[in-house]
Amino acid sequence: MKAWPPGPTHLTAGLLKLLPLEWIAKPPSLHAELAAELPPGGFQGSDPIHWWAAGMYSGRLRRQLLYLRTHPNPSTVAVIVQQLATGLRSESWSRPPLLVPIPSWKRRANPLPGLLGNALSRQLGWRQILLLQRSRAVLGQHHLGRELRWANQAGAFRCSAAAQQQHTGDRPEVVLLDDILTTGATACTAAETLRDKGWQVAGMACLARTPWQVRDLRSICRLGDVPG
Repeated sequence: MKAWPPGPTHLTAGLLKLLPLEWIAKPPSLHAELAAELPPGGFQGSDPIHWWAAGMYSGRLRRQLLYLRTHPNPSTVAVIVQQLATGLRSESWSRPPLLVPIPSWKRRANPLPGLLGNALSRQLGWRQILLLQRSRAVLGQHHLGRELRWANQAGAFRCSAAAQQQHTGDRPEVVLLDDILTTGATACTAAETLRDKGWQVAGMACLARTPWQVRDLRSICRLGDVPG
């Protein structure tokens, strides 16, 4: 007959099953100032597309994301998105949506949308699918203003034929994923591509949203810093 309550060994084994594998070897942590920039439930808004974000693209979070682009760390991304996952989970979904990362046009792709998708999929139990493909190359957007960003992204996406064939019946909603939301040109173009193929796009989840008070996009962007 087993003793109750279970001993420390049983409890430890149960907890380990709930943790991402990369957390077991080295439990992640965030700098206190960065953690303070990530509010409970994250941020959300509706302009120019419904969006959810872990934080604002400024301060320590901005510096952390720039570092993660060249030094990807799944554990750090997983901690950053915990509050974002809580906010997404609290929405009134009729059924779990599909997570669709926005693909990069670069040969050396930005790793953050994929890491965001992996973290949210693991924490929420939602499925991530590669539904979007790039139909053409685009210019880097760090030096472009609002109107040029929209023109730059026009016609830049197509739906994956293989993924379309896997979902020919009643489809769940889709949540797009990207690292940063700025003007919304990339997100809205991707959403329009999916809607043209019969998909319902609930919005976009991202690691950071550029601050509303910023008017001149070039004042916050540096070389290699290319939010959409």
